[in-house]
Amino acid sequence: MFNKNIKLILGVGVLGLSVWQFTEGNIGNGIMYVLLSLIFFFLYFKNEIILLAFLRLRKQDFEGAKKWLDRIKNPKASLVRKQEGYYNYLNGLMVSQTNMNEAEKYFKKAIELGLSMDADLAMAKLNLAGVAMTKGRKREAEILLAEAKKLDKHNMMDEQIKMMKQQMKRASMPRQQFGQQSARAGRRSRR
Repeated sequence: MFNKNIKLILGVGVLGLSVWQFTEGNIGNGIMYVLLSLIFFFLYFKNEIILLAFLRLRKQDFEGAKKWLDRIKNPKASLVRKQEGYYNYLNGLMVSQTNMNEAEKYFKKAIELGLSMDADLAMAKLNLAGVAMTKGRKREAEILLAEAKKLDKHNMMDEQIKMMKQQMKRASMPRQQFGQQSARAGRRSRR
């Protein structure tokens, strides 16, 4: 994997080579070099390691995706801002299976850096809502669920959002019943 600046320099260099080929009259070579430079520019904006990690995740191979992501040694130097967001998003997805505290950090960082697709941003907020709910921060979870619902324009996560809201209702019901029972017990003891 090349540094992001090296990809940009290679893209510009190959594009310059294509212009030189066009001026020399080698149209076929010029077209080939333009296409080659487009590959470098594409890889500048879409990191190849992150793309390979997404493919592994699509096959539910979390270990393989983690191996690909571990190849990125210094995300700040080798990734553009949005790619760094996706790096944190993918790490959050994989870590959420085992460590909720670390997953929360990754998801917050991914949201802060930005994700280019609304569906990915909605998924990150939905996962953060789940973490907040398990930690007992109900209000924060409700806000994050509302934001996720707003971002989910194609209703792909509608069922997960409904399930999360039902779980939140179930979690709050015993507290309400407990509060009512303790209020009754307090009134009885005063009599």
